[in-house]
Amino acid sequence: MKSAAYGLVVPTTIDEAIAALVEHGPDARLLAGGQSLMPLMAARVVRPSVVIDLGRVPGLTEIVHRDNHVAIGAMTTQRAVERSATVVQHVPLLALAVTRIAHATIRNRGTIGGSLAHADPTAEIPVTAVALEAVLVVVGPRGRREVAAAEFFVGPNRTLLEPGDVLVEVRFPTAGEMDRVAFEELSRRPGDVAAASAAVQLRLDADGRIARARVALGSVAPTPVRAHAAEAVLIGRLPSDELFAEAATAATAGLQPSSDLHATGAYRRHVAGVLVRRALASATGRPR
Repeated sequence: MKSAAYGLVVPTTIDEAIAALVEHGPDARLLAGGQSLMPLMAARVVRPSVVIDLGRVPGLTEIVHRDNHVAIGAMTTQRAVERSATVVQHVPLLALAVTRIAHATIRNRGTIGGSLAHADPTAEIPVTAVALEAVLVVVGPRGRREVAAAEFFVGPNRTLLEPGDVLVEVRFPTAGEMDRVAFEELSRRPGDVAAASAAVQLRLDADGRIARARVALGSVAPTPVRAHAAEAVLIGRLPSDELFAEAATAATAGLQPSSDLHATGAYRRHVAGVLVRRALASATGRPR
């Protein structure tokens, strides 16, 4: 199929983009990398009357290390993030996660901001942002504001973005020297939609105990899930297979994933626990 006819607006500033969104209302869609929007338009799942292309707005493709975080412009491609020495050094969990997104051809066009704004609960970047407590910078008719990743996602393909809002930047906290990371996911084939995923960042103390834990799950709920119960199990304890099994049980307790063509809910829940164990083992250098 081909998309229905639509108008095209190409702003050269954020203010122009906001004005276009306000003018055209709910029938307008922002175009970032287009790797999610264009297939939906081709299938006529969405039929915007106007597409607003952000490709000519300057200043949205920078990757900058500032103090205790790395700021990434919303139009930065996933491939650029994957290849960034700054991201690899300071946000290693994100560097791992982006390599699991579809295929290189998709990552060449797909953007960080586009993935977050699309809010697919199976996607790698949203679950990583929740795990790392990233902060999203939004500009709109009521000014500039910062939104925590855990609050940004409100449902499948739904966010806190209001009419006229544009996501312009994402800030990921930098990892410390004693931080260890891992990202695990399961799909039928490499590049397919994940049946479940687990993002982990652990901080070890001088004695090798887990001083801080960040665990998040994808594909098991309408939004990425932060596994606070699992984190509480891990804090202050030495890594072990028994500990990781206990944490995995805590992480999946109460989960009620939905079933679809990719996996049943019961299978998703089981796999999520397996992936948590694998990620914790990988992060601490233990055999799987």
